[in-house]
Amino acid sequence: MPVVDAALSIENLKSKIENSSVLTLADLASWTFDGTALAVLGQPIKHSISPAMHNAALSAAAARHPQFSSWRYVRFEVAPADLPDALAQLHAKRFRGLNLTVPHKVLAVDHVADIAPAARPVGAVNTLLWTERGWLGHNTDGYGLAAGLRETLGLDLAGAHVILLGAGGAARGAAIECLQRRCASLSIANRTAANLDALVAAVAPTAGGIPLRPFFPDTPPADLPAHAIVINATSAGLRPADAPPIDLAALPRPAAVYDMIYNPPQTPLLRRAAELGLPHAHGLSMLVHQGAKALEIWTGVPAAETAPTMSSAARTALGL
Repeated sequence: MPVVDAALSIENLKSKIENSSVLTLADLASWTFDGTALAVLGQPIKHSISPAMHNAALSAAAARHPQFSSWRYVRFEVAPADLPDALAQLHAKRFRGLNLTVPHKVLAVDHVADIAPAARPVGAVNTLLWTERGWLGHNTDGYGLAAGLRETLGLDLAGAHVILLGAGGAARGAAIECLQRRCASLSIANRTAANLDALVAAVAPTAGGIPLRPFFPDTPPADLPAHAIVINATSAGLRPADAPPIDLAALPRPAAVYDMIYNPPQTPLLRRAAELGLPHAHGLSMLVHQGAKALEIWTGVPAAETAPTMSSAARTALGL
């Protein structure tokens, strides 16, 4: 590459980093960042507010811990087929840590050097830490869920009855967190029997005697526990025309309703919860706390210290 073209490429990369623009693997060819780099990988990734959250937290942390003044969090658009190459290249470039979002959380499990014990039952990783041997995989989504419930609704999973909606990857992570924190019971609703049965079978080894109960959302059992925490881990609610994933009025009165969806902030499920006078919250707090926990893994700064700054930055990014 001619010297002029190389210089332009480097300047273009610097501009992209400073403006939190979407990067691609092609940008790694001219990667010359002098500080400590963090990144989120996904497809699509343009909508991600993680750079706003993390860079705000790093900036605030630098006031107390000057070593973080040269840290920067960026985002990469990476197709599923390119994930193994992306992870190898980013490790070679010595990125300190990575976040993974859709569709990479499960795919990455086969391409990391090791997985933290708490993340193994989840079967997915969303946070990677650089080590000499390769990436060490963590999953902070469950922590984010538990911390978000506590912050927004004042509820703990330990000792609580939980009704979980969904049987995909997000539901599996939530189920494992509920069981690891020793909930009183876990009832799981999903419309597709095969997926429902597969989820129950996957999480059963973690239950350790905690009652597990699968059911179809259209026909909830009459003897479901009252005062349960209802957690939506489905995508129902992302579109305005979506129907709620369950009829809340058909359940014994829940203690509260938590929807993992945060954009839009009021889903049909949460609107119905409001009509029924039920405490309810959207999932922005989960996003914030899982991000703060990831930053703790990379920096050692406690999640509780960075979460408030992340929350403010996230709300600003979403116009809330």
